[in-house]
Amino acid sequence: MTMTGSLVFFGLLGIAATAFAFAANRHLFTTTVGGVTPLEAVYYAVGVGSLCLGWYFNVRYVHAYGHQASYVHYTKMLFQNWASDSAAQDYTVVNVVLLPLWTIVDGRRRSMRAPWIFFVMSLFTSLAFSMAIYLAFVERQVRYERARSSASSTA
Repeated sequence: MTMTGSLVFFGLLGIAATAFAFAANRHLFTTTVGGVTPLEAVYYAVGVGSLCLGWYFNVRYVHAYGHQASYVHYTKMLFQNWASDSAAQDYTVVNVVLLPLWTIVDGRRRSMRAPWIFFVMSLFTSLAFSMAIYLAFVERQVRYERARSSASSTA
């Protein structure tokens, strides 16, 4: 299977959104925060696993439907029977409504930078990848705030 222009384009957008999330929150990846915790490692592993599986199926979808392949066609294909309708409505509500509300509101409360990027990331990577990366960042943000508060209390 070859990579089409649209797959490359959306792949690059996914990489750009992910890189932006890391760049905007680079303060979380300093030595003060420390290395990767086991929980954070699980988040990264689940995220990368989901990303790989999602892209495998998306590449197959694009090759199967060619010029028909689009967000609208993909969404219509989700609703093919009662079982997939149930899963598709869950996925759609979580990805389009709950994920942006959660990451933006919770991210701002935690003083994370550019929390909206996790929703954008989900449009070009996968919902599970975006959620997993957000949770890994939250894990780091908690440790970052702890380190800051203990440093200010000893100063």
